[in-house]
Amino acid sequence: MFPEFFSMFLRKQTAPIPCSFDRERSSKNKKPLLNHYVTYNSFLVLSLLLWFLLLYICFPTTTHTKSTDFHPQTRNSPNRTRHLRPTCPGGPYVYVYDLPAEFNTALLQDCHRLSVYTDMCPHVENRGLGRRLSSSDNSWFATYQFIAEIIFHARMENHPCRTRDPHVAKLFYVPFYGGLHASSKLREPNITERDALAVRLVDFIQAQPTWRKNNGRDHFLALGRTAWDFMRSNANGPDFGANCLLNLNAVQNMSVLTVERNPWTGSNQFGIPYASYFHPYTSAEMVTWQNKMTQSNRPHLFTFIGAPRKGLEKAAIRDDIIRQCDMSSKCRLVNCRGEQADLCYDPAQVLKIMSQSEFCLQAPGDSFTRRSTFDSILAGCIPVFFSPHTAYTQYLWYLPATATDYSVHIDEKGDGRMRIEEELLKIPREKVKKMRERVVKLIPNVTYKHPNATDFELMDAVDVALAALSKRMSRGADMSL
Repeated sequence: MFPEFFSMFLRKQTAPIPCSFDRERSSKNKKPLLNHYVTYNSFLVLSLLLWFLLLYICFPTTTHTKSTDFHPQTRNSPNRTRHLRPTCPGGPYVYVYDLPAEFNTALLQDCHRLSVYTDMCPHVENRGLGRRLSSSDNSWFATYQFIAEIIFHARMENHPCRTRDPHVAKLFYVPFYGGLHASSKLREPNITERDALAVRLVDFIQAQPTWRKNNGRDHFLALGRTAWDFMRSNANGPDFGANCLLNLNAVQNMSVLTVERNPWTGSNQFGIPYASYFHPYTSAEMVTWQNKMTQSNRPHLFTFIGAPRKGLEKAAIRDDIIRQCDMSSKCRLVNCRGEQADLCYDPAQVLKIMSQSEFCLQAPGDSFTRRSTFDSILAGCIPVFFSPHTAYTQYLWYLPATATDYSVHIDEKGDGRMRIEEELLKIPREKVKKMRERVVKLIPNVTYKHPNATDFELMDAVDVALAALSKRMSRGADMSL
């Protein structure tokens, strides 16, 4: 359209002028010929100025939305910005540090050793989304539960609010793959070695002029593991926590986004969702899924997918849940240490089972929080919590302030935990319907959309975090939410 318009514009401005000039010269031959040339040249200059002004208005030059493509091999593609919205709706502009590779991408080169428990190579594929679940659908992935930091980085690289000009940035994102590094060092006997990369990161960041502007209070990290993995307090003390990252003075000035925060002392820590399996490209995909979960037939009253745990409190509540669920005709139990254990690691089966249940039980696991909470929300299944620290003190940016709008709380230390089915049957059917509708509405905000998403105007988990961080900075970084 614009090349044609430009050609038409030139035809209209260049061809008629000599004709007009000739007519003027023949009818007003008293004027000097020089005046006609001046008039012609002035008109031409004015036309060109108007044209350049039109170009500037239609195609403003800005560095705020420059991106890198999601796939590294297509980074130099001329179409690499086609997935971005042209503006940053509502701000804030975010500066993404270009860290030395040792702090993020270089860690992925030895992906086989990124975890002492599993081979991480399949999980770091597709910039952390993992392997596709189906060759015919590009929005569903076998996403690993402790991988949010890579996905967050991928989203920020293509985010319309990204700026490469630190002078206009309101927030500064430090893309450190701290969770992956921590998981690779869990059995490292040398505690100083465990801390070394985190210490080098802090030294690097503090040396930047952008840090000194606000002493790091406008900086933030996103970590894919729980805060407990980064809170070892004494190099000579108990071997608790992979490293001391969150106890470093500089990091305590920053905002730390993590899948599980310390609910007592983590005043600068903020919970972000575990990544589930759905990473849609468009708003239409999301709305279609929401409608499907709203209309899903749910023959089971409640479901528990999980395994027994060691430890007095964890073992007690999980043993109670498994026993009651196994005895109830209204419960679907998938014991991850039993004959159906394979189902626990099949994303399609997990979501299918949850989407057939009214309530999904979310007992604490190795820590307070569970990825299963976000799987259940994705499946439109009302979460049932037994500890307030599984969700209520964690995800304040993402979940409604009134817990009963979307969830059920059965105190793990109360009598209700011994009669779960009875407690759930007390809830009126109309109330259950409204709770499920509220859960389905939460799905976009707790989902990490595909970093190459197109036509996705809903706020996803990253957008929600940026909005909350911006609000916090406006209030003052040392203020609570």
